[in-house]
Amino acid sequence: MGVLSRMSYVVRSKINAVLNRAEDPTETLDYSYEQMRDELQDVKQGIADLTTQKKRLEIQKRRLEENVEKHNQQARQAVKQDREDLARQALEKKKQKMNQIEDLEGQIAQLQNTQDNLVEKKNELQNRIEEFRTKKESMKARYEAAEANSRVSEAMTGVGDEMQDVGMAIERAEEKTEDMEARAEAMDELQDTGAFEDALSDKSSLDRELEEMRSSGEVDSELETLKADMGVEDEPEEEETSSSDDDIDLSDLEAEVAAEETETETESETEQATEENNS
Repeated sequence: MGVLSRMSYVVRSKINAVLNRAEDPTETLDYSYEQMRDELQDVKQGIADLTTQKKRLEIQKRRLEENVEKHNQQARQAVKQDREDLARQALEKKKQKMNQIEDLEGQIAQLQNTQDNLVEKKNELQNRIEEFRTKKESMKARYEAAEANSRVSEAMTGVGDEMQDVGMAIERAEEKTEDMEARAEAMDELQDTGAFEDALSDKSSLDRELEEMRSSGEVDSELETLKADMGVEDEPEEEETSSSDDDIDLSDLEAEVAAEETETETESETEQATEENNS
C-alpha cells in the first residue's frame, strides 16, 4: 500500500469514526422513513402522469371513432347519390381512421399495463413503508429506553462523564479541606510555641536573648541597690530586729504573685484542652 493510499485510508477511517459518534439512530430512522415517503410520492406522481397520458389517447381514440362513423355515413350518402368516387374517398378516410384507432388501442393497452404495474409496486411500497414506520417507532422506543438505562447505570456506577466530573470535584474539595485542616493545626501549634511572636518581631533570636539578659541584669542591679539603701546584707543575720513601724506586710505581694501563677496555669490547661479537641 502506497503512502497516498494509506493517507486516504486513514482519512476515511477518521471521518467514519467521527460520523459514527455523531450519528443518532433515531434521526437516521426518521430520515430513512422520509426518503421512502418521497419515493412513494414520486411513484404516485408517475402513475398520475401515466394516467393523464392514457386519458389523452382515449380522447383521441373517441374522436377517431366519431370520424369513422362520420366517414361511414358519408360513403352511404355518396352511394345513394351515385357518387362512387366520393364514397371511395370516404371509405379510404374511414380506413385511415380505423388504422389510427388500432394503433391507439395498442398504446392505450401498453400504458394500462404499465399503470397496473406501477399501482401494484406503489401498493407494495406503501405496505413496506407502513411496516418500516412500525418498526422504526419500535426501534426508537428501544433505543431511547436503552439510552436512559445506560445513563442511569453510568450515574449509579459513577463511570459517566458527568459523574466523573462530580467525583473529581469531591476529591478536590476533600484535598482542600484536608489542606485547610492541616494549616489550621499548624497555626495552632505555631501559636502555642510562640513562633508567631517571633515571626511578627523584627528582632533576631540573639537580640531577644541579649534583651532578656539585660532585663534580668537590670532587675538584679535594682535589687542590689534596694538592699544597699535598706542596709540589708547578702548573708542572712541570726536575729532580725525591727520596730513595728518599720515592719511591712508582704502578704499582699505574695497573694498577687500566687494569683498570677494560678492564672498562667489555667490558661495553659485551657489551650491544651483546645488542642486536644481540635485534633
